[in-house]
Amino acid sequence: MSSISTIAQSGMNAATRRLEVSASNVANVASTGALPDAIGTVPAGAARAYAPLVVVQSASAGGGTATSVTTAKPSTTAVSDPQAPFANASGLVAAPNVDLSQELVSQMIASYSFAANAKLMKSDDRMTKALLDIMA
Repeated sequence: MSSISTIAQSGMNAATRRLEVSASNVANVASTGALPDAIGTVPAGAARAYAPLVVVQSASAGGGTATSVTTAKPSTTAVSDPQAPFANASGLVAAPNVDLSQELVSQMIASYSFAANAKLMKSDDRMTKALLDIMA
C-alpha cells in the first residue's frame, strides 16, 4: 500500500471513530443520574449519568492522523427532574453534556471525510495501475 493510501486509510479510520463516538453520545443523551457533589462523587448505589466522549485527532509522524477518545469536560450538566428517584433536594439530576446539533455536525463531517479519503484511495489505485501499465 502506498503512503498516499496509508494516509487516506488513517483518515477513514479517524472518521469511523468520530462517527462511533458521536453515535454513542446521541444514543445516551437521555441517560441521567445523580448529581455529583462538589468533588465529583455520586452517592453510593446512585445511578450515574452517561459521560459523553470526545475524539482527539492529531497528526501522525509518518503522515496521516491518529485518534484517541477521552471523556468530555464537563461531562454533565444539571437539569430539573424532580420525579427521578435520584434527584437531589432541589429536584436536579445530572444529564450528559451533549449538544445534539454539534453531534449532527460531527457526524456530517465524519461522513464527508470518509468519502473524501475513500475517493483519494481510489485515485491512488488508478494512478498506480496506470503507472504499471506504462512500465509493462
